[in-house]
Amino acid sequence: MDELIGRLATSASIDGAVAEKSVGIILGFLRSEGPSGIVQALIDQIPGAEGAIEASKSGGLSRLMGGGLMAIGTRLMGLGLGMSDIQAIARELFRYGRDKIGADQMGKIIAGTPGLSQFA
Repeated sequence: MDELIGRLATSASIDGAVAEKSVGIILGFLRSEGPSGIVQALIDQIPGAEGAIEASKSGGLSRLMGGGLMAIGTRLMGLGLGMSDIQAIARELFRYGRDKIGADQMGKIIAGTPGLSQFA
């Protein structure tokens, strides 16, 4: 997880704590909206990912926002991220995913998750 957090913090010029929260939010979204088997394979390749996903669950407010890409965007913006930051984080996370599970599998996650292709 430290390698991924460092890459995200550098690519988006953000604090490591914000990067870690972002990873948890995005992976949680992928788990609920993407192709489950492939997403789980990605999560399994990232040490500490399960903990980041659990830590990103913020209770009632996130439930009120609903699901989908808009809710994730709102949560990420709540961390102080702008759209360009979110795109930089997503692109770096996808690069990392390609390194871990391969381009074909990462492509299936992107294609199989509604609205995600605009960030790939």
